[in-house]
Amino acid sequence: MQHTAPRHGSLEKGATAKEPQRSQTLVRGLQIIDAVADGPATIADIASATRLTYSTVHRLVSVLVERRYLKLTDMRSVALGPRLIELGFAAHSRIDLVRHARPWLEELSGKTGDTVHLARMENGEVSYLDKLRGNRAVEISSRVGGRKPVVSTGVGKALILDWGKARLAELYRSDHHLMNYPVPESLWLERQEQYQKGDFTFDLGEDEASIRCVAAPLRDATGQIIAAISVSSTIEHMSEQRMQDLIEVVKSAALQISTGLGYRPGK
Repeated sequence: MQHTAPRHGSLEKGATAKEPQRSQTLVRGLQIIDAVADGPATIADIASATRLTYSTVHRLVSVLVERRYLKLTDMRSVALGPRLIELGFAAHSRIDLVRHARPWLEELSGKTGDTVHLARMENGEVSYLDKLRGNRAVEISSRVGGRKPVVSTGVGKALILDWGKARLAELYRSDHHLMNYPVPESLWLERQEQYQKGDFTFDLGEDEASIRCVAAPLRDATGQIIAAISVSSTIEHMSEQRMQDLIEVVKSAALQISTGLGYRPGK
């Protein structure tokens, strides 16, 4: 039986005969887009990163520029184009935050046994979007659709973690009277500064004397804080040590939710 030897050069560099049959043109186009995701690149840079030939990259880049998926930044390099930005914002606007976050909130509530909240800021107040009651016989006064002050709640303080000191001081001076159990301005600002360093917050009883809370922010694809989550319970279930132990648990859940919103840590 006569065997036909494979023709050399019939496969693009980086492709293998074991790869599933699929549209090579589409895959290569996506590889090129990925290659410029972190910043402009030349045709040669893209060819090196994707292991495609220079001529193939040049041909596909021309099409992607024409379709506005890429744009020319100068005579030598290309970057992500306006069409990708349009599609990204369209996809982002269609994300139902409550539905997206719910699996991680359920996991967090099941893991801790405590009440879990999802909230965002609306008109300068905390607005609760979701609340999952834990398995403890604990009653917390929050409710979905309800409002609470930013200055006194764990989720509220998480929502303002990116604020500067002057803006934080202004908030305290205008709203500190809304705390049920106020703390001095200097202590509140000192705590907020520490929270900023750790990317988490506590409610140490400023809202309700018997309630303790550990919260963390949710960030979107731009890195902006758009919401926050928290684990809350009564002081008998929230010792100082347990609150410390919950920091990474809550932050991990927040990061997973944020990643699904397009957030990329360190970018």
